[in-house]
Amino acid sequence: MEPTNQSADWHVMGAAEVCAALEVNPRRGLTDSAVVQRRAAYGDNTIQEQHRRSLLRLLLSQFTDFMIVVLIVAAIIAGAVGEIVDSIAIIVIVLLNGLIGFVQDYRAEQAITALRRLAAPTARVRRNGRLHTVASGELVPGDVVLLETGNIVPADLRLLEVVQLLINEASLTGESVSVEKNADSIAEAQASLGERRNMLYKGTIVTQGRGVGVVTATGMATELGKIASLLEEAGDGRTPLQQRLTLFGRRLALAILAVCVVIFAAGLFRGAPVMLMFLTAVSLAVAAIPEALPAVVTVTLAFGARNMVRRNALVRRLPAVESLGSVTYICSDKTGTLTENSMCLEGVFAAGAMHKKLSSHGELWRHLGIGLALNNEVVLDGGGAPMGDPTEVALYQAAREAGFDKEALERERPRIGEVPFDSGRMRMTTLHDSDDGVVAYVKGAPERVIPLCEHVLTEQGITPLDRQEWQRQAMVLAEQGYRVLAIAYRHWREAPEDVGEQLEQNLTLLGLLALIDPPRAEVADAVALCRQAGIIPVMITGDHPATARAIAMRLGICGADDTVLIGADLAAMSDEQLAAQVEALKVYARVDPAQKIRIVTALQQHGHFVAMTGDGVNDAPALKRADIGVAMGRIGTDVAREASQLVLLDDNFATIVAAVREGRRIFDNIRKFIKYVMAGNSGEIWTLFLAPFLGMPIPLQPIHILWINLVTDGLPGLALTAEPAERGLMRRPPQPPGESIFAHGMWQHMVWVGLLIGAVTLFTQAWALRSETVHWQTMTFTTLTLAQLAQIMAIRAGRESLFTVGLFSNLPLLGAVILTMLLQLAVIYVPFLQPIFKTEALAAPDLAFCFAMAGTVFIAVEAEKWLVRRGYIYR
Repeated sequence: MEPTNQSADWHVMGAAEVCAALEVNPRRGLTDSAVVQRRAAYGDNTIQEQHRRSLLRLLLSQFTDFMIVVLIVAAIIAGAVGEIVDSIAIIVIVLLNGLIGFVQDYRAEQAITALRRLAAPTARVRRNGRLHTVASGELVPGDVVLLETGNIVPADLRLLEVVQLLINEASLTGESVSVEKNADSIAEAQASLGERRNMLYKGTIVTQGRGVGVVTATGMATELGKIASLLEEAGDGRTPLQQRLTLFGRRLALAILAVCVVIFAAGLFRGAPVMLMFLTAVSLAVAAIPEALPAVVTVTLAFGARNMVRRNALVRRLPAVESLGSVTYICSDKTGTLTENSMCLEGVFAAGAMHKKLSSHGELWRHLGIGLALNNEVVLDGGGAPMGDPTEVALYQAAREAGFDKEALERERPRIGEVPFDSGRMRMTTLHDSDDGVVAYVKGAPERVIPLCEHVLTEQGITPLDRQEWQRQAMVLAEQGYRVLAIAYRHWREAPEDVGEQLEQNLTLLGLLALIDPPRAEVADAVALCRQAGIIPVMITGDHPATARAIAMRLGICGADDTVLIGADLAAMSDEQLAAQVEALKVYARVDPAQKIRIVTALQQHGHFVAMTGDGVNDAPALKRADIGVAMGRIGTDVAREASQLVLLDDNFATIVAAVREGRRIFDNIRKFIKYVMAGNSGEIWTLFLAPFLGMPIPLQPIHILWINLVTDGLPGLALTAEPAERGLMRRPPQPPGESIFAHGMWQHMVWVGLLIGAVTLFTQAWALRSETVHWQTMTFTTLTLAQLAQIMAIRAGRESLFTVGLFSNLPLLGAVILTMLLQLAVIYVPFLQPIFKTEALAAPDLAFCFAMAGTVFIAVEAEKWLVRRGYIYR
């Protein structure tokens, strides 16, 4: 067999067979010539970055959207007809939008760079029969690597020799407990990564012991490299808002173009000057296209992002703010996201009952506390923090909290012998000197400790042991998702002559220890809130199925009868079979990175908008493939953060709920702005379109159209971003991702309100012309402006009456409306502005008439909301 850098069932082969396949002598390692040949064949042991777009191409890609192109054309036309200020405003908005998009895309491409930082800088290898320290990037398949505590695994390895080796694989498999490794072959070819105990994977960490392994894969052929490939392939989907606005912009531009042609033709038919009609049509086109929309959306999202930071949610891509409002599924990793990512002793079964913690009273509890403290390999770092295997740290802390200090006890009862833990015995024993003799403490798997016990210590004293009952109790705890250990002891008056496995005979059982990575305290409430908001939480983890079910049931994610799908069964399912079952599944266990993407994709095929939370390297591809990726800020890896759109600074699942609420509020406010601006703009179109057919002259000058567009779409529209959330926001279902932005009566509102604005404006024109008022055009101009301000005051309250939510609940909007009114009065009454805007001063009765006509729009919209609240109209 030729040496290879491709996937093979290395875990199934024996150590000698692996070395033969890789053509290496494990005692001498590769020769220099073999290393040179293999580096030429397989390349460097690095995570390669695929071809990436240049900065210039990234920047130019921001200006290819159809709506952006229309805005650029509108800016050119506006400048050509002399409206330089309006032209500059449009260009500034386009450039701002493009710059923000450029920054977001650039940051999105940093995920692969973060993956590269996981690589170990150096590695110790055997080459030519000697030990060498080489750069990890120089490793090749067949290299023999030596590892010890604290090392980062530099490549994928098949273990040849092991001495008490524990590996932290949480970043790759999601398993919170360090995994014990061995060199034995594994019969199951389809074993998951977490079950391949004779394999080490690039980027994982040695937490205890030492080992020797032969490199089986390097660079992009490693499991870490495969994740990098998945990350590149996942791509970034467009958010619902981006999709809706793109479609909206295309349709709007075509509709406006058609209307402008009709208005131009109608004016010429009535004998109006060609230049006047041309300028009118062009001005209407510029005004009708809501060029403030990108700015309003950007500002709305930016304000929302700022609010989310205050709630410990950092938004890395602005569209993600709105996207949260459409989330229907949250696929969450377990370790570190739903749980604390640290083992703790949650219960002790002793004296026939379950106890939440150790006691310091009585002979039984004294032995238990001393045993946990002394039968332990935990050491303290320079700051006094415990270091070691997470399970041992949990036992150490439980003993210390009960008053059993390891350092003090070791001075009183020094260790005089030990039988180390190994995978065959699955237990460890420590022997300690004491004032009344010698004591041995034994700790390990219940099935390996209980058979060695003859008695059990209770609060009443030592009694005969019922082994079957205790083993049954251990099984019950294991089925509840606990990692179960048994602890026992034996006492001698004098030290035994030989310290060996005979020490582990005729033991007295003390109890069973139930350990777990506990759920975060606030997550259960967050899960309940998700369900209330119509969002379904799903757990996807690499951990053990029993543990996954136990945590999911505690949090309310699944029930006792729900199925837990494991990775091996998922691998055997076709995409069609998975899609048929995916909506019924709430918990997945022993899942690998590619399978996480399959789950997300299957949900998306059903039309769901999927959020994926996670913190490890293994989560990154799914974070990027999901509609919105949510990474953990404290314990998360750089890879996960770079692949996500949202980072939880407090690693709190409940923060997602607050972010969803903010996303829904933002989407509501964007809808309100579109409703407002399109109803107002259509009112302008109706006014200009219908006037000639009603036998009236062109009602507005081009400068009037551009002024209305400037003052009504600008500050009042931006001020809508500060509108508070509506009542019952989190009691309604998510916004379906594929649903039109004009759903729930929005387009009907825009049509009838636009017609109403046009009607009251044309009525004002007709009344003024009939009254032979010389300043009829100024009255028409003023009514159209005020009518749009009346509309925005009414729609800002959503379903509720403005008087219910309060006139002063959005002070920025109130201030913007007042300022716009003052500006409108200024162009009417300030003498030097009158010739510029072609206006004349209005008498008080005429101005009052304009306000009264505009007020009918406010009354009509409030009446519509009253009908909705009463159920006469459904929205």
